Amino acid sequence: MRTCVGCRERGQRSALLRVVRVVLGERDLAVVDPGRDRPGRGAWLHPDPQCLDLAERRRALPRALRAGPLDIAAVRQYVEEGPVD
Repeated sequence: MRTCVGCRERGQRSALLRVVRVVLGERDLAVVDPGRDRPGRGAWLHPDPQCLDLAERRRALPRALRAGPLDIAAVRQYVEEGPVD
């Protein structure tokens, strides 16, 4: 069981997305970890735009990942459009 950083509801690990922080140059990016095997801290999120909006409004992703401001565009694209092949 994991807790969604957006809605704060508990859910099965298989039903949630794992989001990790990736440093690219001077930018901190939040990206989805579909294999759930990237190293480092992870935050869990329902694949629902409303949960992502709540997490963004509450600044839950940067806090959970212990980071400063994060670019969450890749997570938003994944949630709204699904995985990119």
